[in-house]
Amino acid sequence: MPDTPQERKLVTALIIGSGFDALHDGGAGEFPETRFGMPSAPIRRIDLGGQQALALARHGDAHSIPPHAINYRANMLALRELGVTTVVALHTVGVLSGIRQPGELAVPVQLIDYTWGREHTIYDGSDGRVEHVEFTEPFSASLRHRLLNAAMTAGVDCCDGGVYAATQGPRLETAAEIDRLARDGADFVGMTAMPEAAIACELGIAYASLSLVVNQAAGRSDTPIHEDVESSTLVARTAALKVLQEFLAEAAGSSS
Repeated sequence: MPDTPQERKLVTALIIGSGFDALHDGGAGEFPETRFGMPSAPIRRIDLGGQQALALARHGDAHSIPPHAINYRANMLALRELGVTTVVALHTVGVLSGIRQPGELAVPVQLIDYTWGREHTIYDGSDGRVEHVEFTEPFSASLRHRLLNAAMTAGVDCCDGGVYAATQGPRLETAAEIDRLARDGADFVGMTAMPEAAIACELGIAYASLSLVVNQAAGRSDTPIHEDVESSTLVARTAALKVLQEFLAEAAGSSS
Protein backbone atom coordinates (compact mmCIF):
# COMPACT_ATOMS: atom_id res chain seq x y z
CA MET A 1 0.00 0.00 0.00
CA PRO A 2 1.21 3.61 -0.57
CA ASP A 3 2.67 5.61 2.27
CA THR A 4 0.14 7.60 4.25
CA PRO A 5 0.38 11.41 4.14
CA GLN A 6 1.59 11.39 7.76
CA GLU A 7 4.66 9.37 6.74
CA ARG A 8 5.90 11.90 4.18
CA LYS A 9 6.80 15.55 4.38
CA LEU A 10 3.70 17.62 3.70
CA VAL A 11 3.77 19.14 0.21
CA THR A 12 0.74 20.94 -1.20
CA ALA A 13 -0.23 21.03 -4.86
CA LEU A 14 -2.99 22.90 -6.63
CA ILE A 15 -4.62 21.28 -9.65
CA ILE A 16 -5.86 24.18 -11.69
CA GLY A 17 -8.29 24.60 -14.55
CA SER A 18 -9.08 27.49 -16.86
CA GLY A 19 -8.62 31.02 -15.62
CA PHE A 20 -5.68 30.33 -13.33
CA ASP A 21 -2.80 30.57 -15.80
CA ALA A 22 -1.47 33.63 -13.98
CA LEU A 23 -0.61 31.46 -10.98
CA HIS A 24 2.59 30.37 -12.71
CA ASP A 25 5.18 32.14 -14.84
CA GLY A 26 5.16 29.62 -17.67
CA GLY A 27 8.62 28.34 -16.71
CA ALA A 28 9.92 24.86 -17.43
CA GLY A 29 8.84 23.25 -14.18
CA GLU A 30 9.18 19.49 -13.72
CA PHE A 31 7.70 16.99 -16.14
CA PRO A 32 8.15 13.55 -14.56
CA GLU A 33 7.28 10.57 -16.70
CA THR A 34 5.22 7.91 -14.93
CA ARG A 35 4.29 4.33 -15.76
CA PHE A 36 1.03 5.79 -17.10
CA GLY A 37 2.74 8.36 -19.29
CA MET A 38 3.29 12.11 -18.95
CA PRO A 39 1.22 14.57 -16.92
CA SER A 40 -0.91 17.19 -18.65
CA ALA A 41 1.67 19.95 -18.14
CA PRO A 42 4.89 20.70 -16.29
CA ILE A 43 4.46 20.83 -12.53
CA ARG A 44 5.63 24.25 -11.44
CA ARG A 45 6.46 25.84 -8.13
CA ILE A 46 4.34 28.93 -7.58
CA ASP A 47 4.30 31.77 -5.10
CA LEU A 48 0.90 32.90 -3.85
CA GLY A 49 1.00 35.75 -1.39
CA GLY A 50 4.51 34.79 -0.35
CA GLN A 51 3.59 31.12 0.16
CA GLN A 52 4.94 28.24 -1.92
CA ALA A 53 3.03 25.39 -3.56
CA LEU A 54 3.17 23.22 -6.66
CA ALA A 55 0.68 23.71 -9.48
CA LEU A 56 -0.46 21.47 -12.32
CA ALA A 57 -2.75 22.58 -15.17
CA ARG A 58 -5.02 19.55 -15.65
CA HIS A 59 -6.09 20.59 -19.17
CA GLY A 60 -2.53 21.42 -20.26
CA ASP A 61 -0.89 24.81 -20.61
CA ALA A 62 -2.94 25.63 -23.71
CA HIS A 63 -6.16 24.26 -22.17
CA SER A 64 -6.24 21.80 -25.06
CA ILE A 65 -7.07 18.53 -23.27
CA PRO A 66 -10.81 17.88 -22.85
CA PRO A 67 -12.09 16.43 -19.56
CA HIS A 68 -12.54 12.87 -20.84
CA ALA A 69 -9.03 12.75 -22.35
CA ILE A 70 -7.03 13.96 -19.33
CA ASN A 71 -4.44 11.46 -18.14
CA TYR A 72 -5.60 11.58 -14.52
CA ARG A 73 -3.41 8.66 -13.50
CA ALA A 74 -0.23 10.27 -14.82
CA ASN A 75 -1.15 13.62 -13.25
CA MET A 76 -1.69 12.19 -9.79
CA LEU A 77 1.27 9.82 -9.89
CA ALA A 78 3.59 12.62 -11.09
CA LEU A 79 2.49 14.77 -8.16
CA ARG A 80 3.08 11.94 -5.72
CA GLU A 81 6.54 11.29 -7.17
CA LEU A 82 7.36 14.92 -6.39
CA GLY A 83 6.37 14.35 -2.76
CA VAL A 84 2.87 15.80 -2.87
CA THR A 85 0.69 14.73 0.07
CA THR A 86 -2.12 17.29 -0.21
CA VAL A 87 -4.07 18.37 -3.31
CA VAL A 88 -6.51 21.25 -3.49
CA ALA A 89 -8.37 20.76 -6.76
CA LEU A 90 -9.93 23.83 -8.34
CA HIS A 91 -13.11 23.06 -10.27
CA THR A 92 -15.55 25.29 -12.13
CA VAL A 93 -19.08 23.98 -11.68
CA GLY A 94 -22.68 24.70 -12.47
CA VAL A 95 -25.24 24.76 -9.67
CA LEU A 96 -28.46 22.76 -9.72
CA SER A 97 -30.04 23.77 -6.43
CA GLY A 98 -30.34 26.99 -4.47
CA ILE A 99 -27.38 25.99 -2.32
CA ARG A 100 -25.13 28.55 -4.10
CA GLN A 101 -25.24 31.27 -6.75
CA PRO A 102 -22.85 31.95 -9.65
CA GLY A 103 -19.76 33.80 -8.47
CA GLU A 104 -19.65 31.93 -5.14
CA LEU A 105 -17.51 29.10 -3.78
CA ALA A 106 -18.19 25.67 -2.33
CA VAL A 107 -16.27 22.81 -0.73
CA PRO A 108 -18.34 19.73 -1.65
CA VAL A 109 -18.59 16.81 0.74
CA GLN A 110 -19.77 14.06 -1.62
CA LEU A 111 -19.73 13.14 -5.28
CA ILE A 112 -21.48 10.96 -7.83
CA ASP A 113 -19.59 9.65 -10.85
CA TYR A 114 -21.42 9.67 -14.20
CA THR A 115 -18.27 9.45 -16.32
CA TRP A 116 -17.43 6.47 -18.52
CA GLY A 117 -14.49 5.09 -20.48
CA ARG A 118 -11.85 6.95 -18.49
CA GLU A 119 -8.76 5.22 -17.12
CA HIS A 120 -9.98 5.45 -13.56
CA THR A 121 -7.61 3.43 -11.36
CA ILE A 122 -3.93 2.72 -10.83
CA TYR A 123 -4.93 -0.85 -9.98
CA ASP A 124 -5.57 -1.91 -13.58
CA GLY A 125 -3.87 -5.30 -13.19
CA SER A 126 -0.79 -4.28 -15.18
CA ASP A 127 1.50 -4.78 -12.18
CA GLY A 128 -0.32 -7.77 -10.75
CA ARG A 129 -1.87 -5.82 -7.88
CA VAL A 130 -5.50 -5.19 -7.10
CA GLU A 131 -6.68 -3.03 -4.20
CA HIS A 132 -10.21 -2.03 -3.20
CA VAL A 133 -9.80 1.38 -1.57
CA GLU A 134 -12.24 2.86 0.93
CA PHE A 135 -14.07 5.69 -0.82
CA THR A 136 -17.07 6.30 1.43
CA GLU A 137 -15.89 9.86 2.00
CA PRO A 138 -14.38 10.93 -1.35
CA PHE A 139 -12.94 14.20 -0.04
CA SER A 140 -10.55 14.48 2.89
CA ALA A 141 -12.50 15.69 5.93
CA SER A 142 -9.48 17.38 7.50
CA LEU A 143 -8.53 19.12 4.25
CA ARG A 144 -12.12 20.31 3.74
CA HIS A 145 -12.07 21.70 7.28
CA ARG A 146 -8.82 23.56 6.61
CA LEU A 147 -10.19 25.09 3.40
CA LEU A 148 -13.36 26.22 5.14
CA ASN A 149 -11.36 27.70 8.01
CA ALA A 150 -9.18 29.55 5.50
CA ALA A 151 -12.29 30.93 3.78
CA MET A 152 -13.69 32.12 7.09
CA THR A 153 -10.40 33.79 8.06
CA ALA A 154 -10.19 35.43 4.63
CA GLY A 155 -13.75 36.72 4.95
CA VAL A 156 -14.96 34.71 1.96
CA ASP A 157 -18.42 33.13 1.93
CA CYS A 158 -17.92 29.46 1.10
CA CYS A 159 -20.53 26.70 1.15
CA ASP A 160 -19.74 23.81 3.48
CA GLY A 161 -21.06 20.71 1.72
CA GLY A 162 -23.06 19.71 -1.31
CA VAL A 163 -22.81 16.85 -3.79
CA TYR A 164 -20.65 17.17 -6.90
CA ALA A 165 -21.89 15.28 -9.98
CA ALA A 166 -19.06 14.42 -12.38
CA THR A 167 -20.26 14.19 -15.98
CA GLN A 168 -18.40 13.11 -19.10
CA GLY A 169 -18.13 16.33 -21.07
CA PRO A 170 -16.91 18.18 -22.94
CA ARG A 171 -20.46 19.10 -23.91
CA LEU A 172 -22.72 20.55 -21.25
CA GLU A 173 -25.77 18.67 -20.03
CA THR A 174 -29.35 18.72 -21.27
CA ALA A 175 -32.07 20.10 -19.01
CA ALA A 176 -33.44 16.55 -18.60
CA GLU A 177 -30.01 15.29 -17.55
CA ILE A 178 -29.78 18.05 -14.97
CA ASP A 179 -33.23 17.08 -13.67
CA ARG A 180 -31.95 13.53 -13.29
CA LEU A 181 -28.86 14.68 -11.38
CA ALA A 182 -31.07 16.72 -9.08
CA ARG A 183 -33.27 13.69 -8.40
CA ASP A 184 -30.09 11.79 -7.54
CA GLY A 185 -29.24 14.44 -4.94
CA ALA A 186 -26.56 16.44 -6.77
CA ASP A 187 -26.02 20.15 -6.05
CA PHE A 188 -23.15 20.91 -8.41
CA VAL A 189 -22.14 19.59 -11.81
CA GLY A 190 -18.62 19.47 -13.22
CA MET A 191 -16.46 17.23 -15.40
CA THR A 192 -13.10 16.64 -13.72
CA ALA A 193 -13.43 15.56 -10.08
CA MET A 194 -13.55 11.92 -11.20
CA PRO A 195 -11.47 9.88 -11.47
CA GLU A 196 -9.10 12.49 -10.01
CA ALA A 197 -10.42 12.11 -6.46
CA ALA A 198 -10.43 8.32 -6.56
CA ILE A 199 -6.86 8.07 -7.87
CA ALA A 200 -5.71 10.49 -5.16
CA CYS A 201 -7.31 8.15 -2.64
CA GLU A 202 -5.50 5.15 -4.12
CA LEU A 203 -2.20 7.02 -3.82
CA GLY A 204 -2.77 8.12 -0.23
CA ILE A 205 -3.03 11.79 -1.16
CA ALA A 206 -5.40 14.02 0.81
CA TYR A 207 -7.73 15.59 -1.75
CA ALA A 208 -10.51 18.18 -1.62
CA SER A 209 -12.32 20.36 -4.14
CA LEU A 210 -12.55 24.12 -4.02
CA SER A 211 -15.41 24.58 -6.47
CA LEU A 212 -16.07 27.85 -8.27
CA VAL A 213 -19.75 28.20 -9.15
CA VAL A 214 -19.83 29.90 -12.55
CA ASN A 215 -23.32 29.24 -13.94
CA GLN A 216 -26.79 27.91 -13.31
CA ALA A 217 -27.05 24.38 -14.73
CA ALA A 218 -29.06 23.69 -17.88
CA GLY A 219 -32.75 24.45 -17.49
CA ARG A 220 -32.24 26.22 -14.16
CA SER A 221 -32.26 29.77 -15.53
CA ASP A 222 -33.84 31.80 -18.31
CA THR A 223 -30.38 33.17 -19.09
CA PRO A 224 -28.22 31.24 -21.59
CA ILE A 225 -25.55 29.27 -19.71
CA HIS A 226 -22.54 31.01 -21.25
CA GLU A 227 -23.92 34.54 -20.99
CA ASP A 228 -22.68 35.30 -17.48
CA VAL A 229 -19.92 32.69 -17.12
CA GLU A 230 -17.04 35.10 -17.70
CA SER A 231 -18.14 37.61 -15.06
CA SER A 232 -19.09 34.89 -12.57
CA THR A 233 -15.75 33.17 -13.07
CA LEU A 234 -13.88 36.41 -12.42
CA VAL A 235 -15.72 37.00 -9.14
CA ALA A 236 -15.32 33.38 -7.99
CA ARG A 237 -11.64 33.28 -9.01
CA THR A 238 -10.87 36.41 -6.98
CA ALA A 239 -12.52 34.83 -3.93
CA ALA A 240 -10.74 31.51 -4.51
CA LEU A 241 -7.33 33.19 -4.63
CA LYS A 242 -8.00 34.81 -1.25
CA VAL A 243 -8.92 31.41 0.21
CA LEU A 244 -5.85 29.73 -1.27
CA GLN A 245 -3.51 32.42 -0.03
CA GLU A 246 -4.88 32.08 3.49
CA PHE A 247 -4.86 28.28 3.26
CA LEU A 248 -1.19 28.18 2.26
CA ALA A 249 -0.27 30.71 4.95
CA GLU A 250 -1.98 28.59 7.60
CA ALA A 251 -0.32 25.45 6.25
CA ALA A 252 3.10 27.13 6.40
CA GLY A 253 2.44 28.28 9.95
CA SER A 254 1.39 24.84 11.16
CA SER A 255 4.48 23.17 9.68
CA SER A 256 7.01 25.69 10.99
